[in-house]
Amino acid sequence: MPNSDDLLWGAVSGISRFSALLTMAELGVADQLADGPLDTEQLAKRCGAHAPALRRVLRELASMGVVRRAGADGFDLTDAGAALRSDVPGSIRSSIRMLGEDSFWYAMGRLPDTVRTGSSAFVTKYGHLYEYLATNPDSARIFDAYMTARAIPFTEGLVKRYDFAGVGTLVDVAGGRGHILATVLHAHPDMRGILYDLDHVADGARELLAAEGLADRSEAVAGDFFASVPAGADAYLLASVLHNWDDGDAVRILRNVRRAMNPGGRVLVLEVALPDDDAPHLGKDLDLRMLAIFNGALERSREEYATLFQQADLELTEVIELGAGASLLEARPV
Repeated sequence: MPNSDDLLWGAVSGISRFSALLTMAELGVADQLADGPLDTEQLAKRCGAHAPALRRVLRELASMGVVRRAGADGFDLTDAGAALRSDVPGSIRSSIRMLGEDSFWYAMGRLPDTVRTGSSAFVTKYGHLYEYLATNPDSARIFDAYMTARAIPFTEGLVKRYDFAGVGTLVDVAGGRGHILATVLHAHPDMRGILYDLDHVADGARELLAAEGLADRSEAVAGDFFASVPAGADAYLLASVLHNWDDGDAVRILRNVRRAMNPGGRVLVLEVALPDDDAPHLGKDLDLRMLAIFNGALERSREEYATLFQQADLELTEVIELGAGASLLEARPV
């Protein structure tokens, strides 16, 4: 087991390694190396980079195993580095770019200020994340790509492991671009779907659902889930929604869903549920991002979600592990 100095200095060094990955993602290095190795001068020219500076970053990336040396001054892509290509399934390029986006980078760097005051430094400077994204389209595009990439492993687990029998209509509350809804609808040809999100998001969802050939059995509806959600569905999916809000707001959302659902309906909450022990877990990393970027947002344990459900006259009835750290929590009316 590493000693305490190794553990601490390993964490300190993480910022340099992440910065190298961010540079690789922003410059499209993996895309340029997709067809084989290039020498540093060629690669720099294709990426629009300064060759001596790029060479130093490539040296760090090689030590991480995402590129490897090829010849005297060339580099090739490894299998691990291929995950940063923009054209491969499961690409993490957008995820890295989102975490390195100016406002996110600022938020994590100002985490000490957030902890001192209890108020997000991001919100103080930029306002609420979704308001910020609505007025910053470049950042919004990166964020949408990040959320889609992040949802892929969760969604695969959802369609494989959850029994949607009896669900004729599914409402995806705050469903973003619609990737999750489209995947579920493809897996269940007799199901209809409604994507419910803010107006500027719903426009993009209509385009994606139409491109997926689902326009005849889906629709995108604009609205505010704090006011209401579309009524009369058999199931309501909230994927990475409740963790954005404090307990009071989360219960308001759940109560609106409870009022809208059909008799015998169900709520499906897809979140990263925190473990009760001190073992490393994705949810603990995500929780610090939520702390940095939102006021009141947090990751929760199963028991904490069960308490939210109770306050909305719902009962936790099933928990399914979906992989990649995510859980599906099903709740039904009390």
